[in-house]
Amino acid sequence: MNVLSQFTPEGRWRGLADWVDVPGVYAAGRLDRDSEGLLVLTDDGRLQARIASPRTATPKVYFAQVEGAPDAGAVEALRRGVALKDGPTRPAEVEAVPEPDWLWPRDPPVRVRRSVPDHWLRLAITEGRNRQVRRMCAHVGLPVLRLVRWSVGGWTLEGLAPGAWRAA
Repeated sequence: MNVLSQFTPEGRWRGLADWVDVPGVYAAGRLDRDSEGLLVLTDDGRLQARIASPRTATPKVYFAQVEGAPDAGAVEALRRGVALKDGPTRPAEVEAVPEPDWLWPRDPPVRVRRSVPDHWLRLAITEGRNRQVRRMCAHVGLPVLRLVRWSVGGWTLEGLAPGAWRAA
């Protein structure tokens, strides 16, 4: 978190070079600096294009802690796809889930409001627009407090600690 998904830093934001010392790789897709989770790095331009292209519909799975309780209407709207300013989204797979037991503590912690409950959603999308999951959830009245990408295609976070990486 608070790291750009690129190797060069910008202003006060750190880049991936602070964590990954592997020459010739670059990010296949992006995470905004407020999000956490899996980022695929590759030296294969074709693979990068395939992961990033909406035409290939590579599934990306996220766990989102949202403010409020997701009702059936909000979940169904996400499943059908919602109309954002840059056009309608593809349908998403969405389900309410308990907080993931594999999840690490967040730094800084998510703000807690006693009067507003929070819940977790597991969402699978096949696009990768800028801040798409956050915008989709906000559109249905569920602002995202924490967003963690679990998987991209067949790659998952399983067995990886925050800041760690592995060669595939």
